[in-house]
Amino acid sequence: MRTPGQEDQMTQLKEKITILQRLAEISLVLNSTLELPDLLGYLMDAAARITGSEAASVLLWDKTTRELRFAATTTDQTDINLIGQPVPLEGSIAGVIMQRQTPMQVDDTLSDPRHYTKTDQDNQFQTRSLLGVPMVSRTDVIGVLEVVNKHQLPWTEDDRDYLSVLAAQAAVAIESAQLVEALRKANRELSEIDALKNQFIALASHELRTPLAVVLGYASFLSESAEGETGDHVKKLMAAGLQLRDIIEDLTNLRYLQQNVAELQRGDIPLTDIIYDACKDANTLIDAKGHTLSLDLPTRSIRLYVDQVRLEMALANIINNAARFTPENGKITIKAEKRSDEVWISITDTGIGLEPEHLDLIFNQFYQVESPMTRTYGGLGIGLSIARAMVEAHSGRIWATSPGLNQGTTITIALPLAKLTKSE
Repeated sequence: MRTPGQEDQMTQLKEKITILQRLAEISLVLNSTLELPDLLGYLMDAAARITGSEAASVLLWDKTTRELRFAATTTDQTDINLIGQPVPLEGSIAGVIMQRQTPMQVDDTLSDPRHYTKTDQDNQFQTRSLLGVPMVSRTDVIGVLEVVNKHQLPWTEDDRDYLSVLAAQAAVAIESAQLVEALRKANRELSEIDALKNQFIALASHELRTPLAVVLGYASFLSESAEGETGDHVKKLMAAGLQLRDIIEDLTNLRYLQQNVAELQRGDIPLTDIIYDACKDANTLIDAKGHTLSLDLPTRSIRLYVDQVRLEMALANIINNAARFTPENGKITIKAEKRSDEVWISITDTGIGLEPEHLDLIFNQFYQVESPMTRTYGGLGIGLSIARAMVEAHSGRIWATSPGLNQGTTITIALPLAKLTKSE
């Protein structure tokens, strides 16, 4: 039969086991919560319950202002007034805990000159007793965890131990939450910068198009009657204008480098419509360089479930690329054929060709085989990157083949047929 003393020991042991289990549960919650307000609120409630206290507070170190400030509390009166208020490092219990990096307990704050009474006065709250521990993450003290007004004094060694364990868990979780919030802020700022960049590019492109259209219009008019040396100058003017127009189009289309599948406006479209319209978009450059365009299309109708505008842009980029990198009076052949549950569209030119190591690299953003400082063919090097983004957004594939330098290049697109795409 147990004595009263043994019963008390058993009761205390059970309480410790319960609290340790509670601390383990708290650790899981803190490590799974990345929203700082939720994390702090949960921490306050846990600290007050475990130590049998009336309230709890977290004070965090502000690295910018180098001040210790209230970040969260369980007391109703201070929800509005207390949060954000600084506590001096000198002349306050929290400041001493922060500087010395050691726990402190005060059973009677009214008789302790280190108690910072201004906070109580400002918020109409009376702190009668206090236990505080430093919150240390790695080697840095990030703040102080306090519990106040213990229901049954004095503060015990168990209270200090439990609160220290809770503070250590919370310090890691709070720092993680702060890092996540900093990352979110950086992402928001990047998004704002990206939006400003897109607005600037759109505005600049619009302003450049108007005078360029006038230049190209007069150049086209002059080319009809100019002869000899004047005719050569007009041709060069026309070629330069077209090159500038392509650059403006590339700038406008930068936003398509990252194609969101959700943005696609799909429809059941005949393959021939897509190819013919893409060829029309590329005709100006093809005609200017004197190329011959040949089409080898299937006699039977093939339909695709695609975003017609985006896919036409992809094909036009590939055709323009073929025209740009093919010397004058070359040939461009577009062939389409059904392959099992796909359609393969290939664009073959008689241009400068590619070495094997460049076959995959040409689809990288801003990549060209030539050095940026000695480019002969110009352009930003994003046409094929945009084409790849468009094709992959349609669950397709794109690749390049070439027999070698000066032997032309073939770029092939493989796309699912309409029936299969609809069932996805």
